[in-house]
Amino acid sequence: MAGQSNHELSLFSAEELEFIAEDEIVDIVPNLKMDPLCLISGDFGPFTPQIVTQVPLWLAIALRRRGKCSIVPPQWMTVDKLTEVLEAERNSQEMSEHLPFHYVEISRLLFDHARDNIPDAYMVRSLIEDIRDVRFHKVETDLEAFDGRTFAVKIKNLSAMEVNIVRPFIGRALQAFYKHDSSDLIPDPERVSDRRPQVAHNAPRRQLRR
Repeated sequence: MAGQSNHELSLFSAEELEFIAEDEIVDIVPNLKMDPLCLISGDFGPFTPQIVTQVPLWLAIALRRRGKCSIVPPQWMTVDKLTEVLEAERNSQEMSEHLPFHYVEISRLLFDHARDNIPDAYMVRSLIEDIRDVRFHKVETDLEAFDGRTFAVKIKNLSAMEVNIVRPFIGRALQAFYKHDSSDLIPDPERVSDRRPQVAHNAPRRQLRR
C-alpha cells in the first residue's frame, strides 16, 4: 500500500477527493473591501481588509490566485500540533482523532496554492507525510488479522483518503472469504447425488415403434 492510492482499487481519484474537500471552511485575511457573496452553499462575507473571514476552501483558493487574500492555515497545520499527533500515532495502535477527515486533501491544496502562507512549510509537509505513513502501517497491521471468520471490520478515525483506499479492498476480501469458506457454495458430491432425480424402475416401459 505504501501510502499511495491505486486508481484500480480506490473508489475516487485524488482529484475527486480534493474536489470534495474544497467545501471545507477555512479562514482568510482579505485585502479588499467587498459585499457578502450569496452562493448556493451559503452567504460569505462581507470582506474587509485585514479582518479574518471564513469561506469555503475553493473560494479561498480563487481569491488567493487573484491576490485578493491570504489563507490562514488551520490550527492543526502547525509544527507543534503535528509533532504531537505524530507521537500519538506512533505510541498507539488507535488512529488519532485530532486530524480532520480531509487532512491530506486540505494540506495538499494549501501547499499547491498558498505555500507562502504556511509557516515552516517544509517541516509541516514532512510531518504530514510521516503521519500518513504511520497511519497506513497501522491499517496494514489491522488488515493482517483478516481470516475466514471475519464478517465486519471497524477502524475508527480513518481519513477520507484512507477510507477511499481501504474500503474496496476490505469489501472484496470479505467477499472472497465468504465465497471460499462457505460450505453452502462448495459442491458436496454426496449431497449432489442425493438431489439427482431418481428413475422409477417399476414403471412400465414404452414400446418402440417399428
